[in-house]
Amino acid sequence: MRPSQHHVRGARGLFGALLASLATLAALLTTTSAAQADTAICEQFGSTTIQGRYVVQNNRWGTAEAQCINATDSGFRVTRADGSVPTNGAPKSYPSVYNGCHYTNCSPGTALPAQLSTVSSAPTAISYTYVSDAVYDAAYDIWLDPTPRTDGVNRTEIMVWFNKVGPVQPVGSQVGSASVAGRQWQVWSGNNGSNDVLSFVAPSAITSWNFDVMDFARQAVARGLAQNSWYLTSVQAGFEPWQNGTGLAVTSFSSTVDTGGGPGGPSGPAACAVTYATNVWPGGFTADVTVTNTGSAPVDGWRLAFALPAGQRITSSWNATVSPASGAVTASGLPYNAQIPPGGKVTFGLQGTYSGSFAEPGGFSLGGAACATA
Repeated sequence: MRPSQHHVRGARGLFGALLASLATLAALLTTTSAAQADTAICEQFGSTTIQGRYVVQNNRWGTAEAQCINATDSGFRVTRADGSVPTNGAPKSYPSVYNGCHYTNCSPGTALPAQLSTVSSAPTAISYTYVSDAVYDAAYDIWLDPTPRTDGVNRTEIMVWFNKVGPVQPVGSQVGSASVAGRQWQVWSGNNGSNDVLSFVAPSAITSWNFDVMDFARQAVARGLAQNSWYLTSVQAGFEPWQNGTGLAVTSFSSTVDTGGGPGGPSGPAACAVTYATNVWPGGFTADVTVTNTGSAPVDGWRLAFALPAGQRITSSWNATVSPASGAVTASGLPYNAQIPPGGKVTFGLQGTYSGSFAEPGGFSLGGAACATA
């Protein structure tokens, strides 16, 4: 810090200077903490864990050129993407974040693999940042297999293309169109030599959305590319670049799987319950969120994940830390309310803005397990 250009006179001036210095120090510490929270990954198949429940992976599999990503607490950003590959072939990589298992690397506490017949819902949400000086698609990868395998390639791959830039297209050929999860899609089907691929391509770019993965899994079953006895093994979201890609980012992501129980599967009722009481006015709202531990063990360091509908943004919160401000968000306890005993509850609040019509979040999960809602 450089010295002030003015002398401070009197006790009030000294006190003001002290407050200013403390504020500056706090800002510096906050900036340092944020920087330390990010993890740079340049290894070809390097990965890290975020939020204690998702895996971020570099996954550079189609090129020998360098690629680096920066994993944040809520997603990742591509910081280097050298080289290019022909646009009539496979992409050069799939930097992504996922819930589930990928080549034996399983995300902490995941409920996957889970048999499709036992999954009542699999809510997910994402927010993307796009660039224009690259050739790529932004897509979910949803993997299905006849067995609960956690290694290698699964039998059927469902791709949900939120955006594409440049002359690229999914595997196979277009076989029609369909309305899935309330949106219209071009439907493509084919095989890449290792697995069947069913792709849903948005006619225009989607920057953020929350939906149920099972809506697309049921499409695969209806089209004969899976069966209800098969397993959902992972839910992944990221980018497939063919040329460049620096600046592409997933700014928020959430994924849960509701099998009627906790992460272990359909063993009983959900171990948490959430009420979301709102006060709404044109352009703004507040919400009082109550989280109840309905399980038999205490929840330490609780983290509640949910997805804000498109157009909503949090401006302030109390009794919890909530971040990021939009998309897939996570609320975590403060030192004085970080534990929820069995049968206990904690309440926090938030205030925000919205555009369009107001809607409440579609689902909540506590530590990766879906919660009942009231």
